[in-house]
Amino acid sequence: MSDELDLTTSGESNDINYGEDAIITLEWQEHIRRRPGMYIGKLGDGSDPDDGIYVLLKEVLDNAIDEHMMGFGKQILVDITPDGQVTVRDFGRGIPLGKVVDVASKMNTGGKYDSKAFKKSVGLNGVGIKAVNALSTSFVIRSIRDGQAKSARFEKGLLIDESALTTTDEANGTMVQFVPDPTIFRNYVYHEDYVETLIKNYTFLNTGLQMLLNGKKYSSRNGLLDLLRENITKEPIYPPIHLKGDDIEVVITHANQYGEEYYSFVNGQHTTNGGTHQAAFKDSVARTLKEHYGRNFEYGDIRNGMIAAIAIKVEEPVFESQTKTRLGSRDMGPEGPTVAKYISDFLKKELDNYLHKNTEVADTILKKIQESEKERKAMAGITKIAKERAKKVNLHNRKLLDCNIHLNDVKGDEEMKLKSSIFITEGDSATGSITTIRDVRTQAVFSLRGKPLNTYGETQVVVYKNEEFNLLQAALNIEEGIEGLRYNNVIIATDADVDGAHIRLLLLTFFLQFFPDLIKKGHVYILQTPLFRVCDKRLSKRRGNSKKGLDKEGTTYCYTDEERRQAIERLGSNAEITRFKGLGEISPEEFRDFIGPNMRADRVTLRKEDNVAELLEFYMGKNTPDRQNFIIDNLVVEDDSEIDKE
Repeated sequence: MSDELDLTTSGESNDINYGEDAIITLEWQEHIRRRPGMYIGKLGDGSDPDDGIYVLLKEVLDNAIDEHMMGFGKQILVDITPDGQVTVRDFGRGIPLGKVVDVASKMNTGGKYDSKAFKKSVGLNGVGIKAVNALSTSFVIRSIRDGQAKSARFEKGLLIDESALTTTDEANGTMVQFVPDPTIFRNYVYHEDYVETLIKNYTFLNTGLQMLLNGKKYSSRNGLLDLLRENITKEPIYPPIHLKGDDIEVVITHANQYGEEYYSFVNGQHTTNGGTHQAAFKDSVARTLKEHYGRNFEYGDIRNGMIAAIAIKVEEPVFESQTKTRLGSRDMGPEGPTVAKYISDFLKKELDNYLHKNTEVADTILKKIQESEKERKAMAGITKIAKERAKKVNLHNRKLLDCNIHLNDVKGDEEMKLKSSIFITEGDSATGSITTIRDVRTQAVFSLRGKPLNTYGETQVVVYKNEEFNLLQAALNIEEGIEGLRYNNVIIATDADVDGAHIRLLLLTFFLQFFPDLIKKGHVYILQTPLFRVCDKRLSKRRGNSKKGLDKEGTTYCYTDEERRQAIERLGSNAEITRFKGLGEISPEEFRDFIGPNMRADRVTLRKEDNVAELLEFYMGKNTPDRQNFIIDNLVVEDDSEIDKE
């Protein structure tokens, strides 16, 4: 037998026919429907603001916003019905009537390729509105232009009918109405909070624009200053610095918090993953402040606690994906300066001038930088030792079971980046269950040992002194900020009991204290696992292999008392109830669906109105008697009388 490899065949591949019949050409709409992730990122059901149904809405709104940015139309109407039908009406110029069908159904067809017509538009590749069309069961587009109107109706991207030209007295503009396909976006629901945030951001970036969401009006007079005031969760230590230029607007302040917090936009697009403009802004702010004070400060000390927003307008922007969450452009335009130089020159002049005129603000910033520098130097030795310890611990074997794909290892696959997750668990049994049935491609597991430390009121030194938190931040790769985050989703997976709730609170306190932007950017989730299993006694021997919800095996997994009651009513006297006291009691096979595609995970949010500082002080501070009285006054005793404890 020869030891040489036969490179012409391999195993069963001899049975696979690869001829001309295997080569197919998909219609444009079929390609989008088969590969939606290429066009809109992840699909989802609307429980996450990055889910596809919001991308569909954005694609339509972006076209309306572009009209406003070109000086046409001061109002945009948005209506979303409870059953998920979306209607967007702008008052721009209206699509040229002879091209209404083409712009909605012919790829690479649009009016934005010529920068004279749409000099600084968000979308330039003529794909977005086509993706909305292809991924909707019903899509209607109507254009009104100078007393005439034309409309077309599609289903799943296929033209059903188009109207002849009609006369009308309606104002110029475009109306788009669509219903996302429920076979693609399963059980989807538009959440008002997420849509409202989207609408508000558009108004912050377009002063003078009025948007109506289901009749409620939104507008902004102060642009990014209003945006920062809306999102800031800690009081700034000085009035925000608000600067404007021809194609740039920035707002800068500091708060007594750790880390850095940025909101960046390009041509009205919220670049949640940053890009060349955000990197240039961070570098330029630090350099300008360093030169202003004439001190050899480290950039990290200058930016520690900084909260800022930047919006720029770029000709023919290049984004790193169709979802446009990260800018890749190096230049402001074909004949313009680089993005970095444009931002640097603006800040070097405007920010430096502001600080010379506002000496009290300049003094406050200097004091904040010096405090950050002092703390960093005080913990320099501790940090070095902690980092060396983290390396010696052999992180990947002792604490972290990594996945094959995480954010820094995947290039160009937006969908896989979004799926990258890490479960933070406590206890060997829970860790074992998740580890056994996780998707090793995208899901990692970090195992805690007992309850973590209460970090409320502590300085950053505690992160490095405490082994659990030192190793956790190393696993997440957030020591230098969340831009290096290795997992898009950080999922806290603890038992559904008092101890589990306490561990969740301790972990959230840690993130809120030292990495608040991790929560603000929507990366932190709480895994929901069932509290009860309700079985049909007649089929009890076959349980354990069922899917979530009532299925052929007669088993229901219940996440609330109400779901339990409903399951008992369905089965009557044949109901057999098990109360799960911990994740370790759930078998790996049962756990499979709980962390699979239909996983229930609640995103942790952080808003100004949450009054987080007061909440943390009450629940995690040293006021033990007050908490004891609160518990006594709000004690609820669970009735387990109908639960069959096995």
